[in-house]
Amino acid sequence: MAQPPVQCAICGQTKPAAETTPGILVRPAIDALIRRKHPNWTLNDSICAACHNTFRTEYVMEQVQKDSGEMSALEAEVVESIRQNQIVTDNLNKEFETNQTTGAKVADKVASFGGSWKFIFIFFSVMAVWILINSISLLWRPFDPFPFILFNLILSMLAAIQAPIIMMSQNRQETRDRMRAENDYQVNLKAEIEVRVLSEKMDQLLHHQWQRLLEIQRMQTEMIEDLASRTKS
Repeated sequence: MAQPPVQCAICGQTKPAAETTPGILVRPAIDALIRRKHPNWTLNDSICAACHNTFRTEYVMEQVQKDSGEMSALEAEVVESIRQNQIVTDNLNKEFETNQTTGAKVADKVASFGGSWKFIFIFFSVMAVWILINSISLLWRPFDPFPFILFNLILSMLAAIQAPIIMMSQNRQETRDRMRAENDYQVNLKAEIEVRVLSEKMDQLLHHQWQRLLEIQRMQTEMIEDLASRTKS
């Protein structure tokens, strides 16, 4: 016995029962979309194939646009989080130079000069001149005769003063290296945390996308099956 025609609750047209779908068989996602557009829609109503396919297509388009929107929202969220977070990287050289004392600056300059070729050349020149002056036989009374005891005393005093100054400079360099290491650790830790957060967000986004793609694929399969069944009939 042929089933009586059924009126579509969306477009109001009367269609054969084979070309309509009861509301109870409509997918929940499509049902929610229909209720948004037609608040009077209930599960007891029926929808024709044309309207059903229209809502399916609209749902697919909404999901595609929603995915694009989520990507834009994710990018905006990342940029905003970077803007709000305090920058960890500091100019340690500028901070270190600002806080150092006058004695520390002198120690750095002495250590820098004492460890240069300029100091070596000056030192050997002074030593050569000193020995030469006190070795010339024309000078009948040299002020520091051989074995140059006064010169040895000056060298000993210079070494005694230069050694602690160089050690002071090395200690300051050690402090600077420790500050740089702490800053590098903070930067690396912040980068690791941000990478983990981004990875979790991407995993969540991919999970949602896979769910939507699966739902879209099911809808497309249903539309193809409906089209194939109507073609055969």
